[in-house]
Amino acid sequence: MSTTERPRILVVGGGYVGLYAARRILKKMRYGEATVTVVDPRSYMTYQPFLPEAAAGSISPRHVVVPLRRVLPKAEVLTGRVTTIDQDRKVATVAPLVGEAYELPFDYLIVTLGAVSRTFPIPGLAENGIGMKGVEEAIGLRNHVLEQLDKADSTTDEEIRRKALTFVFIGGGFAGAETIGEVEDMARDAAKYYPNVKREDMRFVLVDAADKILPEVGPKLGAYGKAHLESRGIEIHLSTSMDSCIDGHVVLKNGLEVDSNTIVWTAGVKPNPALARFGLPLGPRGHVDTLPTLQVNGTDYIWAAGDNAQVPDLVGRAAGNENAWCPPNAQHALRQAKVLGDNVISAMRGFGAAQTEYKHANKGAVAGLGLHKGVAMIVMGKMKIKLKGRLAWYMHRGYHGLAMPTWNRKIRVFADWTLGMFLKREVVSLRAMENPREEFYEAAKPAPQPKSDSVPSEKAKAS
Repeated sequence: MSTTERPRILVVGGGYVGLYAARRILKKMRYGEATVTVVDPRSYMTYQPFLPEAAAGSISPRHVVVPLRRVLPKAEVLTGRVTTIDQDRKVATVAPLVGEAYELPFDYLIVTLGAVSRTFPIPGLAENGIGMKGVEEAIGLRNHVLEQLDKADSTTDEEIRRKALTFVFIGGGFAGAETIGEVEDMARDAAKYYPNVKREDMRFVLVDAADKILPEVGPKLGAYGKAHLESRGIEIHLSTSMDSCIDGHVVLKNGLEVDSNTIVWTAGVKPNPALARFGLPLGPRGHVDTLPTLQVNGTDYIWAAGDNAQVPDLVGRAAGNENAWCPPNAQHALRQAKVLGDNVISAMRGFGAAQTEYKHANKGAVAGLGLHKGVAMIVMGKMKIKLKGRLAWYMHRGYHGLAMPTWNRKIRVFADWTLGMFLKREVVSLRAMENPREEFYEAAKPAPQPKSDSVPSEKAKAS
């Protein structure tokens, strides 16, 4: 960590908003004007809309992450966590991955911690659930699903086969619907290489507490998405939730009970719990309470945006909805980051009163449901264009491909898609990657000592 007399702009969180806000500030900043410090427990940013495709093998997992140090060469990037913030002293406590925690002074603070999976105290969920918030989970899900096919193909025990080939997904929003669509596609392709496993042997179950799926694209496209998934043999149970999943025995409130080795949890997100330790004003659901300028309410040197912020939706409020808030999606995150970066520069240069309010009208939503399948709603003024099928899938890939940070990653993602047009999907499970030292440990551990009764004791020898 460098020391400097220049003002320090501390960015807590290196996700989508943190990365883009830091890039914006560095671009607008004069040479030597300030030090930009980004603190995150990971040294990379994950583009979460591509996690379902990474889980299905359509995109290499390395291509959905952006290394912070490479993209922010003029910033100070610290790998660790900000545990507390002392607003009176303007000091943050940083806990690095190794070593003792230390204090880091700052002049301006940007809070972009993002969100974590929203879970409930459901028996068995912590032990058996698989999340979809990080690239590690996407890789793990892919390896896990393919391993279940390996198990089913290699045993004659019907109970083991049935449990291995049953896949339960909780949550019917973007993450749940896209992930089950992509994983079902992958499993269908992979089954061609397993003599004893057919698609008809598999059971895919999607569960949501709401009465519809994909609410972000509207009721008609949501209904189409539901009908499409059901046409592929996916069971959809709405207006219900999971009561328990102890040892993989899933019990739903509607009475359905299934045994499954694969329980994927995508039932929404919540603001990062670490916000509660920062002493910032929080909304009713734990988000940082911000003004339309993205400044934290009651401060003039702290800003927040993205999934961890409660940002007023000025377009919705102008239309008469006084409780309109910006939804947590990449569309708003990218635009908020630019406004936030400009406002920080203005405040640093003494133009605190010239803060720009964030205002953005929704441009629509796109969702991919597997290869060549998707839904899209494009908003153009007062007109809404609704697309489905292959054309919507092209819109999904085009929008997110261009939204991917850096040309390096854009090119790699489009290269993956291009190769996928000519080459077959990889269906190999690399489950051992999660415990890479296990085989070496077994080979290197000391040989077991012989049992005591097999070695004559001194007393026995004497007799």
